[in-house]
Amino acid sequence: MDLDQQCPKCKTSKYRNPKLKLLVNVCGHKLCLNCVDVLFTRPSAACPECGTPLRRSDFRVQQFEDLIVEKEVDVRKRIIKIYNKREEDFSNESDPLRAYNDYLEELETIVWNLANNIEVDETNRKIEVYKKENEVLIKKNAVKNSRDEEFFKFQIEAEGKESEERRAQFANALKEEEQSKKKEKEALINDLISSSKSVEEIVASHKPVKKPSLFFKAGESHVFKLNKEEHVPLVIKETAPCYVYKPLEVENFGPKPPVATVLKSKGYLSNIRSAQALERAGGYSEEIGCERALQEAFSALFT
Repeated sequence: MDLDQQCPKCKTSKYRNPKLKLLVNVCGHKLCLNCVDVLFTRPSAACPECGTPLRRSDFRVQQFEDLIVEKEVDVRKRIIKIYNKREEDFSNESDPLRAYNDYLEELETIVWNLANNIEVDETNRKIEVYKKENEVLIKKNAVKNSRDEEFFKFQIEAEGKESEERRAQFANALKEEEQSKKKEKEALINDLISSSKSVEEIVASHKPVKKPSLFFKAGESHVFKLNKEEHVPLVIKETAPCYVYKPLEVENFGPKPPVATVLKSKGYLSNIRSAQALERAGGYSEEIGCERALQEAFSALFT
């Protein structure tokens, strides 16, 4: 967040106070933490910017620099708890997919209206009517969503624990390898000091044995498990045929436009702006722009 961010009431900025914490309320206006504490010496107060009645719990830490985005996120969280239908809830409709998409579009319209102060009263009345008509379904889906959140949370925690275990295994394997190298080095020095054999023979007898890679040891948990005791590594067999490229054929329902290779020779590029160096670096050329314009001009002339 930029240093010029400041509290609109006390005018304290991030530049003057690097530890400044800005809070944003449900109406989309922000205040610093100190001003919020002063404002709520009583249980409720009005927003200094717009006069909206507020409570202390209506303020939260600002996450986005753009307050419009901040307000939209807050509105979306609140509305999704009410408009929480799932795709399977529309299975009884004649066209379930169309009904579900219309429902999602209606949800986005409500979020947009509330986030941008458009027809707020009418939108709130619409939400209240929807809550009364779908009270049972809302509660039912709320329970399902809560269970799904718990399941995903459990999965994330399990993946985190597994990752920690892999890191610990790798650290232990690295430590064991270092200790093993140290012992081998000490044994080699002791033999060089006390043994009557030649140096070449001693060194040859201490030649290191090739061992599995540490990464293989630490990554054993990534192989498929038939049961708790047996591990089988993944084997990939290529049985599918190789991919054969086929040029894309587009039916434009009109005359066939000239190809890019003849545009310059036939004078089509005379009215096309020359591509700049940066545009050419990105792969653009005058032929591409002219070809697209001709395709749009010739398209659907036979319909």
